[in-house]
Amino acid sequence: MKILDVPRSGSYQGITSSRNRNGQYVRTRAIPVQPRSTAQLAQRGRQSLNAAAWRVLTTTQREGWVSLGANMTRTDALGQAYTLTGFQAYCSVNNILLLCASAALSDAPAVASPAAPLTLTPTITGGGSPAFSVAYTTTPLATGVKAIVRASPQRSAGRTFEGDFRVMGVTAAAAASPLVILTAYQARFGTPVVGNKIFVQMSNAISGFESAPLITSVIVT
Repeated sequence: MKILDVPRSGSYQGITSSRNRNGQYVRTRAIPVQPRSTAQLAQRGRQSLNAAAWRVLTTTQREGWVSLGANMTRTDALGQAYTLTGFQAYCSVNNILLLCASAALSDAPAVASPAAPLTLTPTITGGGSPAFSVAYTTTPLATGVKAIVRASPQRSAGRTFEGDFRVMGVTAAAAASPLVILTAYQARFGTPVVGNKIFVQMSNAISGFESAPLITSVIVT
């Protein structure tokens, strides 16, 4: 239900408040689903490793992450900007590094700002000869940069907004376009069906920092 009220986000008793492009709304609170999928368990495993590693850092190392966090800005559900704590900065950087199959860091790195992809062109076919590849520029990627490609479940062709993206693949550093993700997509969402729409998101990552994503969509042919 759409409402006019003091801006707020979160749950209280049986009501959840949030907002979208049409304004603020409330809905009945729903219990989060716990699918215990391979991807969910992997993410929880990374977070557990980070929490354990954070506890054994030296005071000097933690201070370095606190300083880094003060220079890392995020935006909350109400559109308000905030900076990260030292632990949040540590988890943010190392989660991306581990996702990209790179070694985690104990010492805070310098802030890096990888450029976002310039173009993103998925090619998806269904039927008896399915295919799913993602072409991008700049190609090859810059030295040390890896691309993270995420995709949505299959949607109806009329859908225009998507908020559910899952990691489908990470390129090697300085890799050339394209990236083939059919096997990963089939394992997560099944074979693409002709006429369905799939949203694709790509961001570039280096040294544990991720660029703003580039998002597009394509109808399966």
